[in-house]
Amino acid sequence: MTTTWKIRAAERRDVNELLKLEVAQFPEPWTRTMLLDEIENTETRRYSVAVEHDVIVGYLGLMFILEDVHVNTLGTLPGHEGRGVATSLLHEGLDAARLRGATRATLEVAASNARAQALYFRFGFQPVGVRRNYYERTGEDALVLWADLPSREVPS
Repeated sequence: MTTTWKIRAAERRDVNELLKLEVAQFPEPWTRTMLLDEIENTETRRYSVAVEHDVIVGYLGLMFILEDVHVNTLGTLPGHEGRGVATSLLHEGLDAARLRGATRATLEVAASNARAQALYFRFGFQPVGVRRNYYERTGEDALVLWADLPSREVPS
């Protein structure tokens, strides 16, 4: 598959597009202030965007805690799902996490989000628990996933 997007660090100027993506993808979207705080906290956070024809088609947010990296968010612009955007972002992000010394990764994913779960399972994530009623608006549970950071040879 040929990619037509480029991955780069998220910047302040991206926040309006990221807000639109948040609202389109998540039942509890982050606010402008939350996104700006995350993007600007480069000491413990790393946010990347996938850009295609000057449009952000996906983004990834990571948080570093000692030797662990937490996937805070991973989203793809509606209409761009299934093209490998999330896979590319996750590959690039976990590679960067390894370079920062991370040896394990964790995240929460909606119990009903089979597509996202399949992506994470391909990267070696395994369920280790459930956070009941994790999503306040919907009352949906989240699966807690952990992985030893996978090698770069994860299938696409």
